[in-house]
Amino acid sequence: MSEETEPKEFTIIVERKRDFEFRVRFDNPRFPEFTCDEPEPVGHGVGPNASRVLSAAVGNCLGASLLFCLQRSKQTVKEVRAEVTTRVARNEEGRWRVNHIGVKLYVGAKGTDPQKLQRCIEIFENFCIVTASVRQGIPVDVTVIPKT
Repeated sequence: MSEETEPKEFTIIVERKRDFEFRVRFDNPRFPEFTCDEPEPVGHGVGPNASRVLSAAVGNCLGASLLFCLQRSKQTVKEVRAEVTTRVARNEEGRWRVNHIGVKLYVGAKGTDPQKLQRCIEIFENFCIVTASVRQGIPVDVTVIPKT
């Protein structure tokens, strides 16, 4: 979302702990580590797998982009919630792939100027780095649902 504040390159360490459990460490010591793991029977399911982390990244980026646009338009936003539904299916070679991501964004913007809200809905996706990148290989559908 924010190319101005984001470093142009960063390194994240993903290191195996045991079996299919990996520790993820970020480039900023203020960011907490977390564990990724595959669901059973391959892993132990002690953390999200990569598909879930990808889905969270898409939802976070879209929510942050919409919030940024609304705040720049001087709108008061009380709530932003992304509901991300990811479909995983086998491709032609029989390999599992994420083949669709659907995002519903719920925005609590009571008293928002409808024209400014509509303008942000029209443009905010263009500023989401993650979704724009993912869309080069996976369809991503987005719906914004204003809450009044």
